[in-house]
Amino acid sequence: MNTAIDMGLSEQEKDAKIQELLTRAIAQVYPNTDALLEALKSGKRLTAYLGIDPTGPDIHVGHQSQLLKLRLLQDLGHRVIVLIGDFTAMIGDPTDKSATRVKLTREQVLQNAEGYKQQAGKILDFNHPLNPVELKYNSEWLSKMDFADVLELASEFTVQQMLERDMFQKRIKDNKPVGLHEFIYPMMQGWDSVCMDVDIEVGGSDQIFNMLTGNTLIRRYKNKQKFVIAGQLLVDPSGKKIGKTEGNMITLSDTPIDMFHKIMMWGDGITPHALELCSRLSMKDIDAIKLQLESGELSGIDGKMLLARQIVTDLHGEEAARTAQQQYFELTDKNVALDRSSLQTFSPAAGAAIVTILVDTGLASSKSDARRLLAAQAVRVDDETISEGWVFDDSKKDTVLQVGKKKIENFRLLV
Repeated sequence: MNTAIDMGLSEQEKDAKIQELLTRAIAQVYPNTDALLEALKSGKRLTAYLGIDPTGPDIHVGHQSQLLKLRLLQDLGHRVIVLIGDFTAMIGDPTDKSATRVKLTREQVLQNAEGYKQQAGKILDFNHPLNPVELKYNSEWLSKMDFADVLELASEFTVQQMLERDMFQKRIKDNKPVGLHEFIYPMMQGWDSVCMDVDIEVGGSDQIFNMLTGNTLIRRYKNKQKFVIAGQLLVDPSGKKIGKTEGNMITLSDTPIDMFHKIMMWGDGITPHALELCSRLSMKDIDAIKLQLESGELSGIDGKMLLARQIVTDLHGEEAARTAQQQYFELTDKNVALDRSSLQTFSPAAGAAIVTILVDTGLASSKSDARRLLAAQAVRVDDETISEGWVFDDSKKDTVLQVGKKKIENFRLLV
């Protein structure tokens, strides 16, 4: 038997990690939790993977819960794979889509995928001396399939099975088209499981249909059971998903201050849920925070401040989180002085007009955009609104130029 790598954990530490894997932020485990627990306790080295389609240049915090589960499996000595869906991304996953996704070119997909390893590396260890995480691309096998292979794969499923998907039924009811290629997407994701001979697939609960397609194929071609760990989705207090498609995501490539600021824009009620999904804080501590929020001992805004601090710490470190929190206070609290050393500097020429300065600093996209901002009274110097006639001279050195909202990227220190 291929045994799990000894990662130096005690039996008690192993049991704690297995418990966290099977209970934290879980929507469903297939075929059931007891069967997966037995497999994890067997001592066998299991192969687990998470697939991410590079439909955009960034991994978002919605993936963070799944990456944290992969990290638990890595720490337990199992083989872990991050699969980049460079082939499937060109077709597009129909999951939770009210219309057919726009297809991407190969060049767009590869460009999007460039930063994925570095971003996932904030949570996973691709360079561990005993058990490094592997990175694979599904074009390695999917691009080699011919038409006969696709037909053979398609014969494993029925149209009725595919039409069980809620989003297809809704589109048909709304007289919206369902592309034939969208039926093929789940089969291709399922074929990934076969080609990598995996034991576990990790994903969000919106991926259950696709992941179970892999179970069907791996039983047929490998004669074994694949386990599916379907995690809860990160949603705001209204139940709306926070993610790439919805346009309200936080990415793993965001700077600490941007990440902190975006989290503070979430609704207050998200704190316990987001801590469970997206942080490494213990469930014991999270439960205590939840009780403090419910009793009023901890305010909603203070709870969210704690959430932002924790997530930024997990991804960027304690020092970066402290700095981000201080910058956030400077940007949002009029009683806290702005730390000018944290601002980008710019040296205008003597006599430079504000329209030119706005364009040269990147605070405006064009001169017409600069004039629009000035007309809207969205441009300030040392917190005083200025007009189009403002001109830079020596008396205006060491002043702070701001455009729009109080966000760190909207400031320049004129020197």
